[in-house]
Amino acid sequence: MAIYPIRRFPDPVLAMKARSVETFDDDVKRLTDDMFETMYNAPGVGLAAPQIGVSKRVFVADIGEGPFLMINPTIVEQTGKWKYEEGCLSVPGRYWDIKRYDYARAEGFDLSGNPIMYEGDELMGRVLQHEIDHLFGLLLLSHLGSRTKRQVLKELREESLDAQRGM
Repeated sequence: MAIYPIRRFPDPVLAMKARSVETFDDDVKRLTDDMFETMYNAPGVGLAAPQIGVSKRVFVADIGEGPFLMINPTIVEQTGKWKYEEGCLSVPGRYWDIKRYDYARAEGFDLSGNPIMYEGDELMGRVLQHEIDHLFGLLLLSHLGSRTKRQVLKELREESLDAQRGM
């Protein structure tokens, strides 16, 4: 197993739609093992494959009830509204109040290609929505209001430029 560097905004891979997994093989198993190790090392509660530079529709998560993963997931139901402080491993150290659906149900596949479903409200619902957003090239920044988003993007770009200059 390996720990991968987590891609950070504005890395272009984070804005790309991930490709569907076509073959459920040892490579996908190895990928998810590495993703779990990377996620726990970060530490985080979820990690999508694009966050480690892999354009595959895969995410892993553990909200404290044990690890789980989904391959080619799709949100099939959402209800309610819930505003809660949310962060992202690809925008480290930053947290915003993000409005999401309170409840989400997602369907996808396990490592053997068998259909699976996860659902939940509050943290589980939020993690499902957050990680599946990554697979569509969306960061939590897309859920910010326009004024806040403009300011945050400006700050993040300035920080990125400063880091490139070694400041």
